[in-house]
Amino acid sequence: MPEGDTVWNTARVLQRALGGARLTGSDLRVPRLATTDLTGWTVRESASRGKHLLLRLTAAEPTDPGTASPATADWTLHSHLRMDGAWRAYAPGERWTARPGHLIRAVLRAPGAVAVGYHLHELELVPTAEEDTLVKHLGPDLLGADWDAAEAARRLAARPEATIGEALLDQRNLAGVGNLYKCEVLFLRGVSPWTPVGAVPDLAGTVALAQRLLAANRGRWTQSSTGSLHRGQTSYVYGRRDQPCRRCGTAIRKEELGERVTYWCPVCQPDVTP
Repeated sequence: MPEGDTVWNTARVLQRALGGARLTGSDLRVPRLATTDLTGWTVRESASRGKHLLLRLTAAEPTDPGTASPATADWTLHSHLRMDGAWRAYAPGERWTARPGHLIRAVLRAPGAVAVGYHLHELELVPTAEEDTLVKHLGPDLLGADWDAAEAARRLAARPEATIGEALLDQRNLAGVGNLYKCEVLFLRGVSPWTPVGAVPDLAGTVALAQRLLAANRGRWTQSSTGSLHRGQTSYVYGRRDQPCRRCGTAIRKEELGERVTYWCPVCQPDVTP
């Protein structure tokens, strides 16, 4: 599930594969970038901001690749994974096996690696100086240097009538929480996903727990909130519909909340129900 920790890990994969390298070829398979050639550009840094990937590049010479922006040397290739996007790094000549070929949206070639982006969303090339226009709406990044639990709690509290389940997914409040961590954090806090934000005790403690869970999973692809990395034992409620709660034995329930599904235990997370 590409949540904040997955995107953080993906940024590190791209950094190891491409960081400092001069690109020997590129293929951007979206209409507005189809004629853009990044050959000769240097990859300065791969970074993440919430669920956004930011690949910072230096052009071979100041350029304006088909945009209305003034010519500049520093550019950012921005992508968003959403629910189904992924980047993979391959050795030169290695077969690309992660996804079907028709899902490829970006190919970046370097002397030591090839980075392939599958089913990417919002693929854009912007001057690095304007990068903030893509991510300035985001709240504090749970895995970033700007993380501030008090600020995240303040943003959540600004809409006390919203359900806490929907508010945690709103990246304008805090950047990086997805459906998995939403469900797991609320279970661990004993809060129903349908509870209004204004009725949630200790919002700062809730977002601090979310940050600890994401931080614990940095550097690995298995996302665990239970502490176990064994298959079928990594979550308390997420993906466990009709299975017994690990605390009380009650069947875990699954319902829609907003545009997403949610999992919860009706006994351990009482009071407010759909």
